[in-house]
Amino acid sequence: MSKILLFIGLTWLFGDPFIAILVILIILYVLERRFIGLSPSLVRPFRRRNAIAKLKNQIHLSPHDVAAKSELARLLIESKKYDKAREILLGIQTQMDHSAEYWSDRGICDLALGNVDEGEREMQQALLISPRVKYGQPYLRLAETFSKSDPIKAVAYLQEFKNVNSSSCEAYYRLGVVYTGLGNPEEAAKAYRECRELFRSLPRYMKRHERKWALLSFYRNRT
Repeated sequence: MSKILLFIGLTWLFGDPFIAILVILIILYVLERRFIGLSPSLVRPFRRRNAIAKLKNQIHLSPHDVAAKSELARLLIESKKYDKAREILLGIQTQMDHSAEYWSDRGICDLALGNVDEGEREMQQALLISPRVKYGQPYLRLAETFSKSDPIKAVAYLQEFKNVNSSSCEAYYRLGVVYTGLGNPEEAAKAYRECRELFRSLPRYMKRHERKWALLSFYRNRT
């Protein structure tokens, strides 16, 4: 009823029902981004594109700026331009060989490009340098990679991730997905339930980031 009244009010205000619908959609999108976060950001790609352009110009002026190259590679990874990111990372290996984040980024690129063995070695190198690099994200990436080809290994990586990041609802959700693929609905349902229980126990400031996984777990457990 409230949505109907809002539509009527906006139609009266703008004098056009199509504009009223557009405004309602924008309001719903903003609210969803603020409180749930399942929809993608419409602003982030433009910001990323501008940042990439600035970094490329900076590197053109300072070809030996390793920090700028590292950041550019991360932004290219976000853009799913893994081949270009990998090329940049290969060029700074000598300076960044000690960095766990560097090897994690290399691993992300190779896993995405289908170089699974090399990507796994690079992720393991990152974890060897720092088991908590990126809050354990390499474990998640490896679990995603092996979720279909080697589910047992995927479960092992997810368990490691849970040990490193015990407040992550994502780990429990992905564990449930893998168990579903293994044909083990009991363990899958348990993982989804643990995901929701963990979400309820989190402090308010953490729920914004983890709400997506709790909602997905709720949906998965009903299907």
